[in-house]
Amino acid sequence: MNITNKIIRSVFALSLFWLLGCGPTYRPFTEDLHRSYTWDEKDLQKVQFYLSNDIVLTRSLSKGESVIEGGKVRLEEGRRIEEVIFKEGTPGVLIFMPKEDRMAISFDRGNDKYLMFGPNPKQNGRYVLLASSWDSRKGEVTYDGKKYKTASRSAFAGLLIDLKKVQRVIVSRKKAPGRTI
Repeated sequence: MNITNKIIRSVFALSLFWLLGCGPTYRPFTEDLHRSYTWDEKDLQKVQFYLSNDIVLTRSLSKGESVIEGGKVRLEEGRRIEEVIFKEGTPGVLIFMPKEDRMAISFDRGNDKYLMFGPNPKQNGRYVLLASSWDSRKGEVTYDGKKYKTASRSAFAGLLIDLKKVQRVIVSRKKAPGRTI
């Protein structure tokens, strides 16, 4: 290999490394990250969240239900099943926080179209999908005011943030000292 080819390869490798370094740096949103930045609800509403894994919600439709808004319908063993699919990397926003360590994240337009996330100590404090109940095969979550089932692997679906972008947002806080006479 001559010197020209070595130089071209080196420049290409450095350019590729530089380009990869400029892209998003998605990191799991964790309890430690939340605490270290001391973000409140208003701050977190300015953060863009992303899903780390796919989430698939399913529910059986009763005979009277005919309006399907967010999902697709399929037949399974003669039953009509509605599915709502959230793909890995789907962007979401914080709607509200019912507790300090619970976050309602919306990936779709609509007042009740959100999923709840919270820190899981078994996953190093990562904010993951919460369900009203989990067993070894499935969990039950509420979405758009309806009860859905989701596979147990959805318990590992967490929130990611672009840490470089978040670090550019500077939050200025000032505490008023009060006044006396």
